[in-house]
Amino acid sequence: MKLTMAQALVKFLDNQYVCYDGVETKFVDGIFGIFGHGCVVGVGQALEQGGHNLKFYQGHNEQGMAHAAMAFAKQNRRRKIIPCVSSIGPGAMNMVTAAGTASANRIPLLVLPGDTFACRQPDPVLQQVEHYNNYSITSNDAFKAVCKYWDRIVRPEQLMTAAINAMRVLTDPADTGAVCLAMPQDTEGEAYDYPDYFLQKRVWYMDRRLPTEREIAAAVQMIKDAKKPLLIVGGGVTYSEAWEEAYKFAEKYNIPIGETQAGKGNIPWDKPLNLGGIGVTGGAAANALAKQADLVISVGSRLTDFTTASKWGFQNPDVKMLSINVCSFDAFKMDATSVIADAKVTLNAIMASLDGYTSQWGNAIAEVKASYDKEVDRNYSVDLPDVLSQTRVLGEINKAIAKDAIVVGSAGSLPGCLQRLWRSSTPGSYHVEYGYSCMGYEVCGALGVKLAEPEREVYTMLGDGSFLMLHSELYTARQENAKINLMLFDNQGWGCIENLQNNQGTDTFGTRFCARNEKTGMLDGDLVMVDFAKIAEGYGCKAYTVTTVEELKAALEDSFKQTVPCLFDIKVGHKTMSDGYDAWWRVGVAEVSESATVKAAYEAMQAEIKKAREY
Repeated sequence: MKLTMAQALVKFLDNQYVCYDGVETKFVDGIFGIFGHGCVVGVGQALEQGGHNLKFYQGHNEQGMAHAAMAFAKQNRRRKIIPCVSSIGPGAMNMVTAAGTASANRIPLLVLPGDTFACRQPDPVLQQVEHYNNYSITSNDAFKAVCKYWDRIVRPEQLMTAAINAMRVLTDPADTGAVCLAMPQDTEGEAYDYPDYFLQKRVWYMDRRLPTEREIAAAVQMIKDAKKPLLIVGGGVTYSEAWEEAYKFAEKYNIPIGETQAGKGNIPWDKPLNLGGIGVTGGAAANALAKQADLVISVGSRLTDFTTASKWGFQNPDVKMLSINVCSFDAFKMDATSVIADAKVTLNAIMASLDGYTSQWGNAIAEVKASYDKEVDRNYSVDLPDVLSQTRVLGEINKAIAKDAIVVGSAGSLPGCLQRLWRSSTPGSYHVEYGYSCMGYEVCGALGVKLAEPEREVYTMLGDGSFLMLHSELYTARQENAKINLMLFDNQGWGCIENLQNNQGTDTFGTRFCARNEKTGMLDGDLVMVDFAKIAEGYGCKAYTVTTVEELKAALEDSFKQTVPCLFDIKVGHKTMSDGYDAWWRVGVAEVSESATVKAAYEAMQAEIKKAREY
């Protein structure tokens, strides 16, 4: 078929399918786009002329639409995507942050940025950055550091190898992430006689990787040798849909469970062996037993510093690591014995080979869980004079909304509060991006989640800092009639970073949203208050201003009847988020300072470094 490169790309994307456990699903749902001179007469023309089944979604910030696309893929357990098309230059660059977010979280995201002319004859074109030492470099080279596959299509026939390799990576559970296909604007419009077989329906098989007999034997022996094993439930449990197997495994051998941000929500919070979040943003129960564990069984976790408490959380001198992961890069972290295979298949294989074993935890699991359940209740009932507590607000929301409602988050103090305190009951109801902890993901992510599951209510938890950084896709939510609920916690600053600053000995500086003080010349004047409800009303949303528990309850009740996006402008008190629970996070404290508190923080850091494991 004689088609332009852009027309062939659209036709190719429209014919991509994935097969998982024998179920075939259309992989590409639609296309997000913000048109400009780098794409509107190329991909834009191809989409406009029709002859395809791709829905066009209009983005309003390139980073925002790409974050929405990432959230859509994440909520669909990586089996559906929405590619993102942009113009050249600044439009393309806006997607770099989202590409980093996707790759860090192992979520498929296809970005299709326009590029300068392959022929170079009109150069330098509008929005082109020229490099005197290498004319082939364009702004789109910036994607190389944050993508799992990168290509530039300078001839129309190159689309075939580029597109096949893009799909190879996007559908690979072990290597997925962001993929960038840079599209010079002249190449987009150039025609080629594409062979039929390239454009026909293509199915990508996301087969479950099977463990070897040797891997299972090694895993079984490690568990037999352990007295106090601990199970970490990571994102791999989510994507493998292995939540029932994970709990059956824990129940069969009396093994306590700690959840990562990506793994939380798979197992109901009230299951006896589920101790909740683990690590820096984890709770007292999981962190207490992590220190005693002599075997850590990591299932589908990247073992980040927040999960391992900077490799400090496992204090038993004899502790060993067993890692089950489809990605070998992750499976070998922390010098683990690895099983490079699918989570569900592997857990079933271990259970089939391991009988008669039970851990020696005894009543310890029930004791720490009961104690921490009371601590969560305490956080949910904090009642302060004249101001709302952040933890109390979360508790009221958690009690009021539907059990299958989806909570979204990403940055600030709220992901910590959510991992520690949020009580999830239904798989797929907890969606927190914390691999990149990207401020601004929250509103965009809520849109992507709602597009993925339109029948469920979506509540995104965000601070005023994140809302100010990026909320443009609230407009897209209006266009798509996507009712999302923005739970905006306004504490007039970057609260979690202020806490980090203060806890490491530095006085508050640059982390509260204050006006310039004419006397001091510093940003330490009066707080700059914002009426976020009025902003939302300007978008045509339903908005509520909340300053009391009664106002919150009434607003939640009224919101259930609404059909447009709702924003809750919740004024919470300064430093009313949850505290940490006996976990350490290594940060770069100043070695030299005139401050006694900074010096003390540095010495304390050095003492904790000695307790951390080295790999």
